[in-house]
Amino acid sequence: MGLTIIFVLVLIGPYFVITCFAEPPSGKPAYPESKTVDVVDTLHGVAVADPYRWLEYNDSADVQAWTDQQNALTRSYLDQVPAREKIKARLENLWNYPTQTMVTKCKKRYFISKNAGLQDHNILYTMDKPEGAQKVVINPNTWSEEGTSAMDYWVPSDDGDFITYGKSESGAERGIMHIYDVVSSKELPDTIPDCRYPSVSWLKDNSGFFYNRHPAKGTVPEGDESYYDKIFFHKLGDDYTKDKLYYDRTDIKELGYGCDVSTNDRFLILYDFLGSSRTNEIRVIDLEKGSSPEDIVTGFKAYYSGITLDTVLYIRTNEDAPNYKIMAINLKNPQRKNWKETVPEGDDFLEEFTIINKKLILHYLHNAHSQVKIYSLNDKHLKDIPLPTLGTVTGFSGRWDDDEMYLGFTSFTYPTTHYRYDFDANELNEYYRFPVKVNTEGYVTDQVWYESKDGTKVSMFVVYKNDIKFDGSNPVYLTGYGGFSANETPYFSSSRFIWLENGGVYASPNLRGGAEYGEKWHRGGMLENKQNTFDDFIAAAEWLIDNSYTSPEKLAISGGSNGGLLVGAVAIQQPELFKAVFCSVPLLDMLRFHQFLMARYWVSEYGSSEDPEQFKYIYAYSPYHNVKKGVSYPSIMFTASETDSRVHPMHASKMTAALQNATSSDAPILAYIDRKTGHGWGVPTNIRIDKLADRYAFLFWQLGMKITVE
Repeated sequence: MGLTIIFVLVLIGPYFVITCFAEPPSGKPAYPESKTVDVVDTLHGVAVADPYRWLEYNDSADVQAWTDQQNALTRSYLDQVPAREKIKARLENLWNYPTQTMVTKCKKRYFISKNAGLQDHNILYTMDKPEGAQKVVINPNTWSEEGTSAMDYWVPSDDGDFITYGKSESGAERGIMHIYDVVSSKELPDTIPDCRYPSVSWLKDNSGFFYNRHPAKGTVPEGDESYYDKIFFHKLGDDYTKDKLYYDRTDIKELGYGCDVSTNDRFLILYDFLGSSRTNEIRVIDLEKGSSPEDIVTGFKAYYSGITLDTVLYIRTNEDAPNYKIMAINLKNPQRKNWKETVPEGDDFLEEFTIINKKLILHYLHNAHSQVKIYSLNDKHLKDIPLPTLGTVTGFSGRWDDDEMYLGFTSFTYPTTHYRYDFDANELNEYYRFPVKVNTEGYVTDQVWYESKDGTKVSMFVVYKNDIKFDGSNPVYLTGYGGFSANETPYFSSSRFIWLENGGVYASPNLRGGAEYGEKWHRGGMLENKQNTFDDFIAAAEWLIDNSYTSPEKLAISGGSNGGLLVGAVAIQQPELFKAVFCSVPLLDMLRFHQFLMARYWVSEYGSSEDPEQFKYIYAYSPYHNVKKGVSYPSIMFTASETDSRVHPMHASKMTAALQNATSSDAPILAYIDRKTGHGWGVPTNIRIDKLADRYAFLFWQLGMKITVE
C-alpha cells in the first residue's frame, strides 16, 4: 500500500506556485478482519440475515479492537495525503474571523454570544445596550482542556437577571442544567440533571421556571432514559427533586414536550409532540385558578406552534393548510368554534413567525429562499421587508412590544449579516457583517430545476467560480438532507470556499422530505414515500452529469445523520454514479434503528420494521440490507462517534464491515469512529476543523483535485 506524490513546479509571473497532487494507493486495501455471525431474524415471514450483529455491542473488547483497527487504517490513508495539512491550514485561515449571534434583548439588558475566530466555543456576554460595554457571563472555553465540555443551550429570564444553561461532556447532549445570577455574577447551587435541550419558560418575577426533563437512570426500563419526558416547575433555591410535576403522560413514551407561560403569567401552554412527527396536541393550565390541563387540540392530526400574548394564543398550523396559516385562540374560551384565522394560507410555505412591535412577523420560503412579511394582530398585511438578495433569514430577535427588531441574513456568497429594523422608520440597517477572509464576488449561485424519476420538478442551488467551463470535468460536491421538514436553503460557509476556490462546484437540491414547499413536500419524502428522497437526489446527480457540470469520475456526495442515510442509500442503489461518498453519523440499518438510543422518536418519519406494511418499504431501501457481493462500489468514508446520543455508531460500523467484504472495487471503504464528539453539537472548533480537513482530504484525494499553495 503506497502513495505516489507528484510535485509540479509552475512559473506564474514572478511567483512560483507548487501544485500538489495526491494519487490513491494502488490495489485493494488490506482491510481488518470483520468476522461474521450466524444471526437470522424472521420478520413478517422474511428471513433477514445480520452477520455483523456483534458490532452493535459498542463496549465489547471485540468491537473496541475492530474500531481501533479501522481507525488506524483510515489514518494510514488520510495522514499520507500530502495536501491534508495544507487543507487544514487553509481551513484554519478561512475560519479565523470574529463571529457573533444576533443580539437578544431582555427587559433590562442585552445578550450576545461571540467567538474571536478559532476559540473552541462561543462566549456569552451581556451589555446594557447593543453598542455598550460587554461583560463575560459564561465562558465554556475554561471548562476543559480539550474543549469537549460544551454549553448546549442558554435561556434568559424575562428581565435578563438569570440564565439557565446546559453543560454536557463529549457531545452527549444530555447535560446538567445550571442557573446563573447575572446581577451578582454567581452560579446558583441549583442544578438539574437529564435536561436535553429543554423547553424553559420563566415566570416574570424570577421566582422560578417551567421546564421538561427526562427520567433518571434506574427509574425506567434500561434503554428508555431518552423517553418519558415530564414538565416540572423549579423554584429557585430548591433541590430539583422537590420540583412540582405539572404534566406527564405514560401512555406514549415517545412524546416530547414544550411549555410556554403567557406574558401575564396566567396561562401555561403545554405542547405534546409525537416523536419527530409534524403533529402535536395543545393543552392549557390556568395558573391563576390552579386548574387541570384543558384540551385545546387533540388527536395528533396536524402541527401547531404558538406564542401567547396575555389571553390570546397565536398559532402557526398546517391544519387544512399544507403551507401553514396563523390562527388566534382566546384562552378564556379556547373551543375551536371561537378560533379566528389571522393570516390565511398562501402559495408559499410559512416557515416561522414571531411577534415583535405588537405585530406578526412572518418568514416565508418562496422557491426555497426567504421572504419577510409584516401583519397586524388582526389580519391586515402591512408591508414586506426587502432582503439584500436571494438567501435565507436565519432568525429574528426582539420583544413583543419593542419598536425595533434584529434579523440575520445569509446566502451562499453573502456572508452572514445582522440587521436592525426600525418599525417606525421602516428602515433595515446593517448592524454586523461577518468579516470573512474570502472575496465572494468571483462566485455565482444558480437555482436550477430538474425532473425526478416520477416527473416531479425539484429545485437545486448550484454554486461555482465564475470562470468555470462546463465541459464535464469539474469536481462536484453534491449534498442533501431530505427529511424531518428540515429545509436546505442558501447559507454562507467560509469552509466551503476551500472547495470552490480550487475549482469545485457545490450543489444542494431541495429534496422531498424537507418542507421547502410545504407539508406536502415533506410527506412526499417520508414513510412509504422515502424512496422519493433518494430518487430526487439521484436525479440531481444525473442532471449535473447530463448538463456537463461533471462526470461520475468527478462526482462526490456527502451527507450526515438523515443525510447519511441519503448518501448511503443512493451509493448502494446507483454506485456507478459516484466516485466518492462521505457518510457522517448515518442511519443505515433501518430494520433495527428504532431499538437504539432515542431513535423511537423517528418512527413517525421512517416507520418501523415492527409494522408488516412498513417493513416492506423499509427493507427495500435499508442500505445495510441491500449491500450485494461482487458489486463495484465507490470509495466511501464513514464517520461516527461512540458518544453519539442520537445515532448509534453501529450503523457506520456494520455498513463498513458489509461493504469491505462485498465490494469488487479497489476503491477504499474507510471508517473513523471517534470517542469524544457525539452527533456533532458542541464540538470544539479545533476538532471541527480537524474533521473537515479529513473530509476534504478524502474527497480531494479521491477526485484528484489540485491544492495550490503560494
